[in-house]
Amino acid sequence: MATPSSASSDHGTAPRGLLRTKPVEQSIADTEEPEHALRKSLSALDLVVFGVGVVIGTGIFVLTGTAAKDYAGPAVALSFAAAGIVCALAALCYAEFASTVPVAGSAYTFSYASIGELPAWIIGWDLILELALGAAVVAVGWSGYVQSLLASAGIELPAAVAGGGADGSWGFNLPAALLVLLLTGVLMAGMKLSARVTTVIVGIKVTVVLLVIVAGAFFIKGANYHPFIPPSQPTPGRSGGDTPLVQALFGFTPSTFGVMGIFTAAAVVFFAFIGFDIVATAAEETRNPQRDVPRGILGSLAICTALYMLVSIVVTGMEKYTRLSTDAPLADAFKAVHQDVFANLVSVGAIAGLTSVTMILLLGQSRVFFAMSRDGLLPRTFADIHPRFGTPWKTTLLLGFVVAMVSGVIPLQELSELVNIGTLFAFVIVSVGVVVLRRTRPDLPRAFRTPAVPLVPALAVLACLWLMLNLPIATWWRFGIWMAIGIVLYFLYGRRHSRLGLTARPAPGADRDGA
Repeated sequence: MATPSSASSDHGTAPRGLLRTKPVEQSIADTEEPEHALRKSLSALDLVVFGVGVVIGTGIFVLTGTAAKDYAGPAVALSFAAAGIVCALAALCYAEFASTVPVAGSAYTFSYASIGELPAWIIGWDLILELALGAAVVAVGWSGYVQSLLASAGIELPAAVAGGGADGSWGFNLPAALLVLLLTGVLMAGMKLSARVTTVIVGIKVTVVLLVIVAGAFFIKGANYHPFIPPSQPTPGRSGGDTPLVQALFGFTPSTFGVMGIFTAAAVVFFAFIGFDIVATAAEETRNPQRDVPRGILGSLAICTALYMLVSIVVTGMEKYTRLSTDAPLADAFKAVHQDVFANLVSVGAIAGLTSVTMILLLGQSRVFFAMSRDGLLPRTFADIHPRFGTPWKTTLLLGFVVAMVSGVIPLQELSELVNIGTLFAFVIVSVGVVVLRRTRPDLPRAFRTPAVPLVPALAVLACLWLMLNLPIATWWRFGIWMAIGIVLYFLYGRRHSRLGLTARPAPGADRDGA
């Protein structure tokens, strides 16, 4: 039973149950199979660019207004700092895992190595939904910005290809679908090309953000910062499916403004940070993953937190928080001081931002799907690597087409909250997994070690669970339904075709392919 690529190791054979774990040594060995080996071409700088590219999206241009006007006032900068700290707790856990298990798949792979196959399948299934919906939602947002710019130039797209009309008529969102298909082609053509395209886009985006920060600083009025922390006010309770789970379970209603308002706003702006974990999906394609992936994760998070705080300080200084727009606060703040050129720059930055976010979400989704296919939990044909480009082209093409169709035909505003709960769930699993792997495999080399274990992982779990409890009940129902579908598929297909399961079975089944 003991072979180099089997489920066995010095720590015993993998059990045939649902919690069988995949040894780290086997995960790394799988990356060296010629037909399933991704090409290593990324540096630490590439990973930082990926992280900034996926995190800095419309959040930096939109969420500041909502959080300041409705929850925290000028103290929204402290809300971004608090949200950044929560993300840093999870990022430290991701960094240790990525340096220990430098394999594609991110939270899915980490869970397989530490907690077991069924939890790994659940988190992989969760990530597929999270990243697919995220890419589709962002593509639809990109389409909206492009159509707005075209309209300002006197070009109106027909409702039939613009996602519908103002009267509620149905239409296919052609710009969103074309964006997804174009970026899918770039991703199929190679990781290095994808990194170069992302670098250019992120360069444009960050330049625009910095120009806006510097220019906006000249229009700051000190009086707009008073009071910095507005007096606390109770928030009206919500009802039905919009009721936060914490309110339904405990009758707790978050407050606005005051010190508690800062933390309520932190829960709102937290979702502007979602995406830094996708850096870990590229670990297998990094030249020195043990060193560079932790740098990419923590470096991109630090840069994004600083930019978010600076933007929030500028926008609340340019215009009184009570008058901020919640749709386009930064652009409208510049219009209020008659600086339309910078308002247009914000739109350009938003389009660039959404382009890179869509691309990197598609990248992350394809790598999770690829890792699950290589393990046999999904058909192994999707783990094939293109002989020339060194990318999982079948997986990238399939998922790109599905996301393009979804972004073109389905209104996703209500479903977008599934992205949030899915990400937080992944954070919880990874944080728990760090503690488990420290106990079960203390011998593994760890180029990066999460400090203060188990305190840091425990704080990450508690912070993420609290944010999950603040999501609406309807989101929990949708999330539960998707998870139930995934568990059914696991027992119908994944468990029977798992490579880890096949190696633990008697000889008659050993000659079958996992596909």
